[in-house]
Amino acid sequence: MMLKICKGLPTDRRNLIPVKCGCWYNERVDVLRFIRRLFLFLLLVFIMPALASLVVWEADASKPRSWHQANWTSADILPKAEQETDAVIHVLSARTGRWKGAFSVHSWIVMKRAGAGSYVRYDVVGWGKPLRKNAYAPDARWYSNEPDILYSLKGANAESLIGRLENAIAHYPEAQRGDYVVWPGPNSNSFVAHLLNEVPELGLALPSNAVGRDWLPMHRWYILDPDWRNLQVSLFGIAGFAIGVRHGAEINFLGLVAGLDLNDFGVKLPGFGKIAFR
Repeated sequence: MMLKICKGLPTDRRNLIPVKCGCWYNERVDVLRFIRRLFLFLLLVFIMPALASLVVWEADASKPRSWHQANWTSADILPKAEQETDAVIHVLSARTGRWKGAFSVHSWIVMKRAGAGSYVRYDVVGWGKPLRKNAYAPDARWYSNEPDILYSLKGANAESLIGRLENAIAHYPEAQRGDYVVWPGPNSNSFVAHLLNEVPELGLALPSNAVGRDWLPMHRWYILDPDWRNLQVSLFGIAGFAIGVRHGAEINFLGLVAGLDLNDFGVKLPGFGKIAFR
């Protein structure tokens, strides 16, 4: 690029650049100002909340420090399968372990057809072949952390969607050994997000602190729901945004999400997840 030098104008002797020229110097100043403002924005909106979440998380000395010390038993928050005569779909999540728990949850899906005597749980893990079926109790704690039921659907509507979910699971493209990537994905949250995107009738997006949920494969950089009421744009889960009835209004950076919940009004903060105002 050619630089236009304005003759006859005073210069800064330290770096010998024009100081009052309305040409390339002003462009340089504008770029530097933009970079400073962008850094300040990222610092305030993403980095500082994430660091605060890490401090709060590490302050709890009661957490298990290894896989062997953790509790993986049922939290008994789901009804017994034999008590659920109708078809049912549950989506659950729990904080993950060690330092990762400061930033992210682990999510999974549980289903049962009408009349079936047991639940079927599907989730993705980071060792061996990632896609697992019934590897844990349907409502098991994850790394000793109590799970939350994010969503439940029962009856005929659940029965009608289970087949589509099973098809999406059977054709999940990152199900082979070596496909799992803890960051930015595909990981456990990428898997459940894939199912929710394939069956948008569930009307659910994973929590904002489900790191990996915004990951998309290289050939797909956006998802627009069939009813046009939710748009998600992501560059490999590293940066992007989402807006609509499922996601609210969000921006994501390095897997961290900040935004607003427009349905149940609240603020979404990196690491902390949603903080509701009610």
